[in-house]
Amino acid sequence: MTTGFSSSSCRFADYFVICGLDTETGLEPDELSALCQYIQATSFRDGARRMSASANEGENFEQSPLRRTFKSKVLAHYPENVEWSPFDQDAVGMLCMPKGLSFRTQADAREPRFHSFIITREDGSRTYGFALTFYEEVTSKQICSAMQTLYHMHNAEQYEVLHSAAAALPEEALHAASPFSRLQRFNSYDISRDTLYVSKCICLVAPLAFPQASRKVLQQLHQAVSAAQPPPLPLESYIYNVLYEVPLPPAGRSLKFSGVYGPVVCQRPSTSELPLFDFPVCEVFELLGVENVLQLFTCALLELQILLYSQHYQRLMTVAESITALMFPFQWQHVYVPILPASLQHFLDAPVPYLMGLHSNGHDDRSKLELPQEANLCFVDIDNHFIELPEDLPQFPNKLEFIQEISEALLAFGVPPEGRLRCSDSMIKLKVFRASDRRNGNLSGSPLSSYLLKENETIARLQALVKRTGLSLEKLDARENQGSNKEVKVQCDEEELKMHKLNIHVREIFANRFTQMFADYEVFVIQPSQDKDSWFSNREQMQNFDKASFLSDQPEPYLPFLSRFLETQMFASFIDSKILCHDDEDKEHALRVFDARVDKIRMLNVRTPTLRTSMYQKCTTIEESEKAIEMRLSKMDHTALHPHLLDMKIGQGRYEAGFFPRLQSDVLSTGPTGNKWTKRSAPAQWRRKDRQKQHAEHLYLDNDQREKYIQEARSLGTTIRQPKLSNLSPSVIAQTNSKFVEGLLKECRNKTKRMLVEKMGREAVELGHGEVSITGVEENTLIASLCDLLERIWSHGLQVKQGKSALWSHLLHYQESEEKRDAPPGGLAPPGFNPERRKSDAGSALPPLKISLIQDMRHIQNIGEIKTDVGKARAWMRLSMEKKLLSRHLKKLLLDHELTNKLYKHYAFLRCDDEKEQFLYHLLSFNAVDYFCFTNVFTTIMIPYHVVVIPSKKLGGSMFTANPWVCVSGELSETGVLQVPKNTLEITFECQNLGKLTTVQMGHDNSGLYAKWLVECVVVRNEITSHTYRFPCGRWLGKGVDDGSLERILVGELITPSTESEDRLCRTPPLQHSPGMIRRLVTISPSSKPKLNTGQIQEGVGEAINGIVKHFHKPEKERGSLTLLLCGEGGLVWALEQVFQHGFKSPRLFKSVFIWDYLEKAQGHFESLEQQEMADENWRMRARNFCRFMRAINGTPRNIGKDGKFQLLVCLGAREHLLHHWIALLADCPITAQMYEDMALIKDHTLVNSLIRVLQTLQEFNITLEASLVKGIGI
Repeated sequence: MTTGFSSSSCRFADYFVICGLDTETGLEPDELSALCQYIQATSFRDGARRMSASANEGENFEQSPLRRTFKSKVLAHYPENVEWSPFDQDAVGMLCMPKGLSFRTQADAREPRFHSFIITREDGSRTYGFALTFYEEVTSKQICSAMQTLYHMHNAEQYEVLHSAAAALPEEALHAASPFSRLQRFNSYDISRDTLYVSKCICLVAPLAFPQASRKVLQQLHQAVSAAQPPPLPLESYIYNVLYEVPLPPAGRSLKFSGVYGPVVCQRPSTSELPLFDFPVCEVFELLGVENVLQLFTCALLELQILLYSQHYQRLMTVAESITALMFPFQWQHVYVPILPASLQHFLDAPVPYLMGLHSNGHDDRSKLELPQEANLCFVDIDNHFIELPEDLPQFPNKLEFIQEISEALLAFGVPPEGRLRCSDSMIKLKVFRASDRRNGNLSGSPLSSYLLKENETIARLQALVKRTGLSLEKLDARENQGSNKEVKVQCDEEELKMHKLNIHVREIFANRFTQMFADYEVFVIQPSQDKDSWFSNREQMQNFDKASFLSDQPEPYLPFLSRFLETQMFASFIDSKILCHDDEDKEHALRVFDARVDKIRMLNVRTPTLRTSMYQKCTTIEESEKAIEMRLSKMDHTALHPHLLDMKIGQGRYEAGFFPRLQSDVLSTGPTGNKWTKRSAPAQWRRKDRQKQHAEHLYLDNDQREKYIQEARSLGTTIRQPKLSNLSPSVIAQTNSKFVEGLLKECRNKTKRMLVEKMGREAVELGHGEVSITGVEENTLIASLCDLLERIWSHGLQVKQGKSALWSHLLHYQESEEKRDAPPGGLAPPGFNPERRKSDAGSALPPLKISLIQDMRHIQNIGEIKTDVGKARAWMRLSMEKKLLSRHLKKLLLDHELTNKLYKHYAFLRCDDEKEQFLYHLLSFNAVDYFCFTNVFTTIMIPYHVVVIPSKKLGGSMFTANPWVCVSGELSETGVLQVPKNTLEITFECQNLGKLTTVQMGHDNSGLYAKWLVECVVVRNEITSHTYRFPCGRWLGKGVDDGSLERILVGELITPSTESEDRLCRTPPLQHSPGMIRRLVTISPSSKPKLNTGQIQEGVGEAINGIVKHFHKPEKERGSLTLLLCGEGGLVWALEQVFQHGFKSPRLFKSVFIWDYLEKAQGHFESLEQQEMADENWRMRARNFCRFMRAINGTPRNIGKDGKFQLLVCLGAREHLLHHWIALLADCPITAQMYEDMALIKDHTLVNSLIRVLQTLQEFNITLEASLVKGIGI
């Protein structure tokens, strides 16, 4: 039945448009499109002029007049304008016919083609277009003669070219390819013999995307003009009906209206269902296969640059819309142009994340397509089932189970999960492309999807899956047929129903992934404490989500993906809208639906909100969603008015068969006056004015302000959503590029600020910024995103693209020019060295390393593990950051103005002086913090280290006769014993990356007459990163001196280069103890030492234990060196040494007494009691343990001296959780009474009990000791 509609409905379509050839203006070449095509054709040959003449001619021959681009015009649009959606003539004209007019003759295929397009306005709102392009005969004599003239001119030019080429060819070649026979082949239009056809397009512009319904409407209109019999009513009646009498179906309802020959049905999901999506998602899986779709989906979620490539405009649109729809509840926030008109191809230069679609002509393969930047690009060749991925793409969580679930859904509908490769010759094309690409070194070691390999993998996986699940296509078909008998009869055709069902199946599976992954996201949303204005003005610096805590709850395999995803604009916007909308009524549709699903999952699972599991949970909501669609399609909620005769003059409405007519504008320009709903209701935000409810507890925003803020928050960080679709003048292009430059600078400022705030941690938190800690995963993510930003900056405005990394390409050019300039006349010095030197970091002991951009490049070039240009550029950036030279190196690189001007166009970011200066200034701020982003990432590379042993100046080793050795340990591994020449006391060696250095064991073999040696410190430098570590000693090594030790374990500290203390870092002890400084000489008489009182000693023990507790509360990958906390300055060994030093009775003159002497006496006492068997079992057990450890340490073959033995005992006691037992034993031991004063801490029971309680907190931690500490101990 026909029904009235509420005032909130609006029209199904806003405009009907006709585009095509304007016979009055004639043939106008589309210069911009032609220029782009010319550039595409010539860029491949650029710099390769050696190619044969015939190849060049072949390119020119292809540009025959029939293949050239001519301007299309919007011939008419109805109505003239509607207030809620102003008509954008340039955009509609460009997108209806993105490559302009095309001509055909009767010999060519002329099938009508449908495609959709999208126009994104500056505020982010969208309008959809649906276009049907078909061919009409050209009746204008002038146009036909113009085409004939163009052919005569073209043939004459070609004849000359061929004639001159033929003169240069040998006789045999002339017979083989006569210029005249080749000329004949291109002489393809003759006015007397051929019929000329030109493309024309009819289009609907609509507020919502209903491609299936729009396609039917347009196809039936085209059928009406191409049919032999005229339609029942004039065309104007049907177009008037669709424009003015067919409303949009309300949410949750279906609508039926009449086309020219049959009914058209559309339905719209309710507010509790997934948003409207009417494109066939199965087509995407058929074209690309599940695995490729998932990789593309991952790239889109991480906001990389995505370029889709296809001969079919509709495929570009279907893939783009499907990928963005599957992101629910997140929304793509950046440049979105699914169909990039030929005249806008320079927009691929955009240095921002984008999702664009590029039309291919079907002749060029991928290798001929020169793209401005590829370091961060996901390239999708839709027609050839091929996807090329950026390096280091993390895997989507639970990828295999996810693929399996999607595959089951596809199989149930008879869609092969590996996809259907449409083009028979595409496999051959791909093999050829891969072979050439492999020769260019692009494939080795990079995770480019290899289609052949993947195809086999996926098929094998699916066969296993089919076996396991017992699925077979025959059974599924049978099951479907059985089901369809019971089903209610639906009002649309079966194919359409199948499309809707498969769409909802796949979309529910994808939505369920995010619902499971972010089930407890609300717990981590940081609600702002300020008022709305300060919140909004500081929005970019504020953290709106507790990322560190969220990530610490996630399963380990999720982290690489999630840590990067949490940094995206789409995630930030999602959280912003959550903060701004407290009430369900105010929430955006996507957020409201998502939150309802999250609540449902919580109720079903009833689990602790922060407990995460990596167990895969399948989607359970499919059946419910499917039923809702079936219900809407089985019983129509609304039927629109039928088309009817209009008030037209006699003679109007006639047309000639085969030609789409100019319609009567007087009847189509205005709609009926009586219909309530012809005027579209105001947008939702204005309707909200009526709501009185304000949320005092929430930022004090009224509804309009909230809307405004959400819009602004959404556009944060994005400069342009879609290029201005107009005929571009140089000033428009310049304006667009200045926006890009501005956007890049803003992004750089925000990134550096965020990284510094995260890195500086607690200090920054106290100032009101950000979170407390930064995890290694997160730090790595931030640095990777900085590398991506630098690549985008370097690829903006490139003259000619060379290699996949624009930055590395620039560096190589610089290296080449510097090496030419610096080549010494007699080869006396290696080229590329910069005379600049960093002042010595370790006094004159270590010669300073030269600061050289070229040298750092050479280090990277020498690393065999890094195969690609993108990888080399990233490694060089990480190394420069770790060395605190990134800003300096890039400044040096950009000082070569001649090179920069040669490589970049005048509008490029790197040629905008002010922005460039600010950019380098932002990067300079990284010098305030220490990054180990090179050392921690390239863990398997070989690194040269330089070691210098610095003996005491006063009691130096000039007479020293023994042979010294060292063993260097780091967080990743250790070197083993290295002999140090005693005459130079320094050694350079190469070994696998040790990571951050922690300890150095050093000693000597006690040979010769004078084997006593006072060592000040050991200095070790990483020769690639320039990190220099100082290992203070200040003790003797030798028998009969100090504690008789022949070897010591030294704990290191990283030297921060500072101008004042550089000259004295190793010559004399530093002015204040550094964190890693180990204990000073213990043998000095107690009277000369600064004495600590019991309060200070207790505090020292507390701090040492606290440090260890904090260490274990950090995520495993983020923990620093435990050795430093045990043996370093202020560590546990030092703290317990103070306990035992307190009240120790003064030794007699000339005799040193050590704590170890006291412990050995106590051991003797316990052993004698053990034989008498007097004490209780518990006490005996503890005493036995203590004695066992003492014996093991005394029995070690190592000459570690008495202090070294005490250190070892404390470390082993901590590991075995026995320290508190031993303190209790010793406090009650009679030996203690003999060797300690009455006021000693060890004799005060209250203090000892408090010490025992503090030591007991170590019980819960599993302490693992560095191998260097426990070498030679058999326990």
